[in-house]
Amino acid sequence: MISKAYPIPRAAAEHFCLLCCDLVIWACVWTALLWLDGEGRLDLWCLWALRTISCVVLYSIITCISDSSSQPLLKRWAALLSFLPPLFDSIQTILHGTGRAFSPFPDPGMVILSTATSTLIYMVWEMVFTQGGPSKGSRNQKKDEEARALLMRVIHYSRPDYLHLGAAFLFLSLGALFETFIPYCIGKVIDILSGKYQHNNFLWAIGLMALCSLGSTMFTGLRGGMFMCSLSRLNKRIRHLLFQNLMKQEIGFFEDNKPGSLTSRLISDTDKMGRSVAMNVNVLLRSLVKTCGMLYFMLSLSWQLTLLTCIEMPLLAFIQNSYNNFSQKTSKELQDCNAETTELASSVIGSMKTVRSFKAEHQEQQRYEQTLNRKLQVLRRKGVYSAIHLLIRRFITVGLKVAMLFQGRNLISSGQLSNGSLLAFVFYQKDMVTNMRHLVYVYGDMLNTVGSAVKVFQLLDRKPQLREAGHLAPEKLKGRITFEKVTFSYQSRPDQMALKSVTLELSPGKLTALVGPSGGGKSSCVCLLQRFYDPQEGEMFLDGEPLYRYQHQYLHQKVAMVSQDPVLFSGSVRYNIEYGLQDCTLERVEAAARKANAHNFICKLEQGYNTDVGECGDQLSAGQKQCIAIARALIRDPQILILDEATSHMDCSTQQAVQDVLNSITDQTVLVIAHRLETVEKADHIIFMEEGEVVEQGTHRQLMAKEGRYHRLREKLFNLEAQPVG
Repeated sequence: MISKAYPIPRAAAEHFCLLCCDLVIWACVWTALLWLDGEGRLDLWCLWALRTISCVVLYSIITCISDSSSQPLLKRWAALLSFLPPLFDSIQTILHGTGRAFSPFPDPGMVILSTATSTLIYMVWEMVFTQGGPSKGSRNQKKDEEARALLMRVIHYSRPDYLHLGAAFLFLSLGALFETFIPYCIGKVIDILSGKYQHNNFLWAIGLMALCSLGSTMFTGLRGGMFMCSLSRLNKRIRHLLFQNLMKQEIGFFEDNKPGSLTSRLISDTDKMGRSVAMNVNVLLRSLVKTCGMLYFMLSLSWQLTLLTCIEMPLLAFIQNSYNNFSQKTSKELQDCNAETTELASSVIGSMKTVRSFKAEHQEQQRYEQTLNRKLQVLRRKGVYSAIHLLIRRFITVGLKVAMLFQGRNLISSGQLSNGSLLAFVFYQKDMVTNMRHLVYVYGDMLNTVGSAVKVFQLLDRKPQLREAGHLAPEKLKGRITFEKVTFSYQSRPDQMALKSVTLELSPGKLTALVGPSGGGKSSCVCLLQRFYDPQEGEMFLDGEPLYRYQHQYLHQKVAMVSQDPVLFSGSVRYNIEYGLQDCTLERVEAAARKANAHNFICKLEQGYNTDVGECGDQLSAGQKQCIAIARALIRDPQILILDEATSHMDCSTQQAVQDVLNSITDQTVLVIAHRLETVEKADHIIFMEEGEVVEQGTHRQLMAKEGRYHRLREKLFNLEAQPVG
């Protein structure tokens, strides 16, 4: 065993020992074979036999001098070291019909080239493609495995487009093959022009080059069109699935995830996912087909120059892979910065009135500038690494190209290569390096872009944290609601109980009012009643059945709510009133608007019921928005109607009209959260809540007789309303 105290690293010592052993075995076995042959020359099969013997001996040495963890790596390197030289000689013999003259003393140049090529191929394989070797940390290995799994899942989403992708791959292969022939044709033209000119041969070469150019152009255009079509279909499919799953999430999810971030995932990240399949696979397959074709032509022109090219490609692949690892990290940081910037800009622009009223323009500008500075720092760091990467890559490319030109001059002098063949090889070599760089870059970029899919897949896989809705949908619903010892806290504030063992009942045909100070739990009761959340303890019943057993669509058809600040959508007045209903007639819309005392002002609008209300209803006043929201609730003829300060912005006549509608209700369950005395006093049942608990409940007269918390609140509100204005 090699001592760990050896002056050089253990791995390098083991590789150096194997190289020395390989040279000794080569010389000994080769001398023995030459002595047995007696003619001073051996056939090609003897070389393969020699290298097979060398490989077997090296495997035995590896088993003796190395531990079990490094044996697979050393054996792969020994196999490359043993069989790469006879492989090159075999290719040369097949292409040219002649091989090199062999001697017991190996050519130093061939030893250096074969050793360097074997080592570089080995390094690239271990660092770029191998997943199980110790050269990769377990953390990076796990991340790469996860990225590959995500990539396969993205490809799975492309299965419905297999016809489009199949046609695109066919056109891609044909276009790449035609393009590969172009440098070969150029070399033939140069040879014809530099030698004795023959007009027919010249026309044939020009015609072949034109045909290859035309075929490459036509099939490349068809390939691009088919891939773009597949990309568009994939983006539509993923966005639809993601939006569909987002609509199923509980309300707490949207409180924890800001709209700007979700919008970024829905638009930007899904687009990156599509590109990782359609565009990168496009480049990957095209580069692979072209690389195979060019490698065939390069070997037919000169195996020596091809060997030099093979040295350049692993070096560039190793450098590109190192850069890809860094780029993957910075791309994730940029992704987070873009999401933060989008969310901040969206929130500020959407709340411009509030920003302007508090003179917070400068503060928001500073916040936005800070997010841009963080993004700039990431981009600056990425730019520095990119410059270093390009400098090293260009240095290697230029250095090996100069060496290739020197070797090409020697081959031309010896008559092994023509001027046109050298020019064709230079074109092939340039395209070969570019394609190999694309292969390694696309491999890393696919893992990088698929990293954008992590959040998308997390959202696609997320299940709502509510109990699954049942299938109850009775034809007749009374509307009796019961809270039994309900305890609830919001996910963002798990330590603060919004409701503490609340027990109450809402009866059909009665108006129930929830009153109490802010933060008492009134809105929490309403949220639970609409099944925006599930309680941690206790249960809510509707007509004696647990609320979660009712069908989702049925429950929200029977329960309608009007909030203090209702949300209207960009669109017409009619669209907002009939929102969520199918095949709703204009007569129903007008009838609901009359009940809500909205018909008169709607008719005075420029286009009546077809008037656009603007973004979030900005073209209407607060009172008009409340009227439309009440009409939107009444048109559904709900069995349970919830009004949360729904008339706070209305004028007196409109409030009286809405109050008349409430007074006329005979069989519906109405829950009102209000602070106006008139609404509270006329309620059939009043529930006073404070700090998440039901403190008092009863009729107005009963609660006033107790002279408790409701009495004190009523006296306070009475004094405020009686106080003169101005």
